[in-house]
Amino acid sequence: MKKGLVLEGGAMRGLWTAGVTDVMMENDVWPDALIGVSAGAAFGCNYKSRQVGRAIRYNMRFAKDARYSGLKSLLTTGNYFNAEFGYHVVPYKYDLFDVKTFEQNPLTFTVVCTDVETGEAVYHDMNRVDYDELEWLRASASMPLASKVVEVQGRKLLDGGVSDSIPLEYCERRGYDRNIAILTQPKGYRKEHNRLMPLMRMSLKKYPRFLKVLDERHLMYNRQLDYVAQAEQEGRCLVIRPDEKIPIGHISHDPRQMHLVYELGRKTGEKYIEKIREYYQQ
Repeated sequence: MKKGLVLEGGAMRGLWTAGVTDVMMENDVWPDALIGVSAGAAFGCNYKSRQVGRAIRYNMRFAKDARYSGLKSLLTTGNYFNAEFGYHVVPYKYDLFDVKTFEQNPLTFTVVCTDVETGEAVYHDMNRVDYDELEWLRASASMPLASKVVEVQGRKLLDGGVSDSIPLEYCERRGYDRNIAILTQPKGYRKEHNRLMPLMRMSLKKYPRFLKVLDERHLMYNRQLDYVAQAEQEGRCLVIRPDEKIPIGHISHDPRQMHLVYELGRKTGEKYIEKIREYYQQ
């Protein structure tokens, strides 16, 4: 049996997921592989480094810090979340990332990105921590309009959620047969067509294949929801989702709101922890 953990994105909704995964770590629950998309990757890396509480800690600390995120960063760098400060200063200076534990942990950690030139999903196994590897992590969480295209190792990349929002099928193809998927939308949610497509077409006109995937993202996402529901019904996947809409937007500068969302995730984690343990042990 090979145990997989799939973490959907959702920008700041990812703090809810961090609450769930922190409870899992506290209860000594360790999958063989974690596949993270967007915020699921940016916060999920702390699972491989075994750092409970790190995601909520640095987000609350820098919530109102212009060096970390905001319109000033967007206007001056092209990235709402400052690339250099967030991914290459904070982990080494302000909230240390445990590089040694990350690199020694045998858990396979995969980040999902989207190649803007082909429109296809790119799956990258991150086994070490250096500048380029952290750029893969940043690329996975780089939302269109809020981020510049990330160029790393010969590829041009953006948000992995555009091409593979819930990579359960990919996880299964890699041989993981006991999978848990943590979603950030409640049961019954269906994605609608992106109302910002006119702006997307203007800002990303150099990448027509990426635009096509963006334009059809809601169709892909809803198909994946159906796939997850079928896997859940057949017992191939344990699905953990919020009971209702998570009370936070894609962007937040309110530490109290962040903490509330994180605590809601923890409550869900505590509610599910025995079921999670039993599912992985079956």
